[in-house]
Amino acid sequence: MPASSTIPFPSSSTETASMPATDLGTVSKAQPENAKEVLRAGYGQDGDPLLTAEDVAQRLNVTKDWVWDHSSRKTPYLPVIRIGDGTLRYRASRIEEFIDERERLTQIRRKRA
Repeated sequence: MPASSTIPFPSSSTETASMPATDLGTVSKAQPENAKEVLRAGYGQDGDPLLTAEDVAQRLNVTKDWVWDHSSRKTPYLPVIRIGDGTLRYRASRIEEFIDERERLTQIRRKRA
């Protein structure tokens, strides 16, 4: 790629900022351009990472079996994304919301007792 070419980057305004192609090494992670690249990169909507059952088990400090059990119910306890081949994925932000909700409910129960 010639040194004078630029790569457009999205910005918060309506204008498109650009960066010289020679500075590409300073960019830590480029945003994927299509849905397949997003899934391959392990990110869901809005750059929210998709976690595996193992990742969630580690974050919640429970077993992988517990995560699968609470994800595979008709009405799952955990916020889960079911992928056609039986694979389960979880949005990192939704798992954090789940933790916050459990914490909030614990505080409410303690106040009642």
